[in-house]
Amino acid sequence: MTTAAGYFDRKANAGLRPGLAHLQADPPSPHTPQRTFSSTLSSPSLSYRAEEEILVFELGARHLCVGFAGENHPRCRLGFGPEDSRRVGDYRPYYPEYQDRPRKRKRNYRWGEDHELWRMDLRGVDLGLVEDKIERAVREAFTKYLLLDSKNKRLVLVLPSLLPHLLLSSVLTTIFVNFQTPSITLFASPTANVVAAGCRAGLVVDIGWDETVITAVYDFREIQVLRTARAMKLVTKHMAELLKAYGDPSAAGTDGPESSGNQEARLPFQLSFDSRYFEFAEEVTMRTAWCPMEPEGAGEQSPDKNPAEKAPSQPPETKAPDTTSIPSPLPSRRTLQIPFTKLVEPVEKGLLALGTNIHHLDHEEQPLPQLMYNTLLALPPDVRAVCMSRLIITGGGSNIAGLKSRLLYELTSIIEKRGWNPVHGRMARKAAETPKLGKPRGGPETMLEPQVEDEITQKLEKEKSKRATVEVGGEVRGVETLGAWAGGSLVASLKIKGVVEIERDTFLANGLAGAKRESDMVAATQRMSMGARTALGEKNAWTLGNWA
Repeated sequence: MTTAAGYFDRKANAGLRPGLAHLQADPPSPHTPQRTFSSTLSSPSLSYRAEEEILVFELGARHLCVGFAGENHPRCRLGFGPEDSRRVGDYRPYYPEYQDRPRKRKRNYRWGEDHELWRMDLRGVDLGLVEDKIERAVREAFTKYLLLDSKNKRLVLVLPSLLPHLLLSSVLTTIFVNFQTPSITLFASPTANVVAAGCRAGLVVDIGWDETVITAVYDFREIQVLRTARAMKLVTKHMAELLKAYGDPSAAGTDGPESSGNQEARLPFQLSFDSRYFEFAEEVTMRTAWCPMEPEGAGEQSPDKNPAEKAPSQPPETKAPDTTSIPSPLPSRRTLQIPFTKLVEPVEKGLLALGTNIHHLDHEEQPLPQLMYNTLLALPPDVRAVCMSRLIITGGGSNIAGLKSRLLYELTSIIEKRGWNPVHGRMARKAAETPKLGKPRGGPETMLEPQVEDEITQKLEKEKSKRATVEVGGEVRGVETLGAWAGGSLVASLKIKGVVEIERDTFLANGLAGAKRESDMVAATQRMSMGARTALGEKNAWTLGNWA
C-alpha cells in the first residue's frame, strides 16, 4: 500500500494535467516564490533612479533658491535674515509681546547688514560667518525640501559674474567640504536671464539689493558691464525716511512732518539702530511703492517740440486714493496716514535720481536710464541694434509697479534727445545746428555702368530670403524673463558641458589657484586633438571664465 509520503516523493509525471499541478511536493528548503508579470500589466521600469539628478542653486546677497534641473520654478527660497539664523530650540519669536520688547542698539549699524549674506566691499565682512550661513541654508534645503542625500549630485550654481574671488572661494569650499558634491558648474546670472527670456542676446538690467548691474550679452557672451549703487537698498532707505517723517506717535493729532517743528529730535522711530524697522520699511516698499509710467508733465506741450506734433493719447487712469493707511510696528500701534503720491518719491529718488543734477553724480551713482544709455552707447552699432530691442529688466526691484515702463520711457527720451553721439554739450549742439557743406561732385566711379545680375545670383538671393527670419532691431523694446534660476534649470536639463566645471578633488588640492587661463585651455585642447600625450593635470584643467 502506498503511503502519502511515498506518493509525494515520486517525481511528477510529465503528462500530468495542469489542473493537478498543485499536488506537487514543495522543495525541502523555504524560499520566496518567483513571480512573473505580463508585459502589459507590469509596472514601468525604475531606470530613472539610475539617472543622474542635477541640482540648480541660485545664490545672491539676500536669498538662496534651490531646485531640480528641468523644473520651471525652485523648490524653496531661503533668506539669510536674523529670524532664519536662530539656534535650534529658540522659540522667543512665539512669546507674547516679543515684537514690542526693546532691543539692544548697535553701534555703527549698517542699513540691512543683518539681512544680507555678503556685500561687494569685503572690508569688515566675516567670511567664516558667510560660510556658516551658506552651510546652514544648503543643509536646510536638502533636509526639508529636496529630501535626498547630497552625495554624488552634480550641482549647477548660478552666481553674479562680478563676484570677488574670496567670496567665490568661500562658496565653493563650503559646498565641496560639507556636502561632498563631485562637481560644480558655474553659470552667470545675466546669461541665465537671457536664456530664460528665450533670446541669444539682450541688455540685462539686474536691480539687485546692494547694486544694479547692467550687462550687455551677445550670443551668450558678456561684452559690456556697468553698475551703479542705486538699488533696492537705497530705495528702502528713502522709504524709511518717509515713514519716519509720518510716524511720530508722540505728536497727537498730527498727520505729517509739517505739523511739528522739532519732530526729528523726539522721534522714537530709530531706524538707524534697529533691524525691526528695516523689516517694516522693506515690507512697505515691496507692497506699496510704485512708479508712474511717465514723469509729471510729460504729456504737456514742450517748447522744443514742433507744435504740429501731438502727444500720444493716454488711456484714462483711475483716480488713486488720497491717503494710504499703513499699520505701524511701533508699540503704540498707530496707523500711518501717508499720501499715495508720496510713495513715488523713494523710487524716483533712489533709482532715477529725480531732482538731482546728473553732472554732480559720480560714476557709481548714475541713474538707471542714463547707465542703460551709456552701456548701449559703448556697444558696436550692430550689437546695439540687437540689444536695445531686448531689454530684460529683472531682480527684486523689477517687481515695483510701473518701474519697467518708466525705464523704457526715460531711455527712449534720452535717445531722442541725444541720439548716439558720444559727445554732448553746448558745443556739440552748436555743431549739429551748423549747416554742412554740399556734396562733392561726381568722380570717376559715378561714370560706371550698373552691373547686370545673372539668373543664378537672383535665384540664390530668393532662396536666401525665404529662409531668412525677420529679427527685431533698432527700437527700444522690453522682454520678459522667467529669472536666472529658470535659465540655469533649462541649461542644466540639456546636459551641456559648461565653460566653468570644477571637480571636487582638483579644487580641494589647489583652490582657485588651480584655475588656468582660457588661452591655455585652448592650447591644451589643440594638443590633445593632435594626438600628443597629456598629463593628468591637463585632463582635469579648468578655468574661471567670467570670474577670472
